Amino acid sequence: MAQARIGIIGGSGLGDAFASEVGGEQVTLDTPFGAPSGPIQCTNWQGIDIAFISRHGPGHRHNPSTVPYRANIHALKQLGVTHILASGATGSLREAIEPRHLVIADQVIDKTSKRTSTFFEQGIVAHVEFAEPFCPMLRGLLNDAGSKVATTVHPKGTYVCMEGPAFSTIAESNMHRGWGGDLIGMTCMPEAKLAREAEMCYALVALPTDYDCWRPHEPGMTKTALLKEIIGHLQAATANAIDLLKHAIPQVAKRVDEPCACRSSLELAIWSDKSKVDAAALEPVRLLVGKYFDT
Repeated sequence: MAQARIGIIGGSGLGDAFASEVGGEQVTLDTPFGAPSGPIQCTNWQGIDIAFISRHGPGHRHNPSTVPYRANIHALKQLGVTHILASGATGSLREAIEPRHLVIADQVIDKTSKRTSTFFEQGIVAHVEFAEPFCPMLRGLLNDAGSKVATTVHPKGTYVCMEGPAFSTIAESNMHRGWGGDLIGMTCMPEAKLAREAEMCYALVALPTDYDCWRPHEPGMTKTALLKEIIGHLQAATANAIDLLKHAIPQVAKRVDEPCACRSSLELAIWSDKSKVDAAALEPVRLLVGKYFDT
């Protein structure tokens, strides 16, 4: 198949649902940063070539701290992906953001601590701009598509990304609210940051499945009933997210060749003296920075 310009990263819920809906060819890749979460599903959906990967892998085997984020982004880059639409299940930190709604995140607070958050560890120093962590163009297209789905789509929201895998304490949940967080999740970082380092446009659709523990559950609800409710919310939010992507992807496809600051984020970001960067340091990231060294 032709190289795909649009990549989809499916989180909890959407990963399995989307994979079963679109079908296609399973492509196994390797990267300088190890193996991705699993095969990448390359297919033509609604007449558009896309590349899809399930963030947690087949059978949901990678917890948020062990997802091979660098390998996933690098593998999509190998396939020619320039624009990524990601999804992720979250808890809601705001009364107005109800389970089954969707949120097009615009900001992030990174609380992760165990994950390698850059492609540039040794031999090359790069500092990308990250004031707007999600591509404004992609966010605009997702919000435009939001009017066509049967749920509320919030046009912005601050995603607090925690390490996990345990959920928050009540004190932490209230602190996150005090920080201005609207959503709590475990997976958008370092994914968004790595996409920026790879000069790829990246936007995230958050799928609230419950209110975080700041909001007490209904009295008398058992743990089993609560889990059943959350799974029901996740399934409904997943269906809403797939519907949103169906409307958004054709519009994204029309604009993949438009200039975007995300696509040149390394132009002024490499602080190393290029004449002093050796081949061993350059080779793992050549796909990302080769055009800045080979001129």
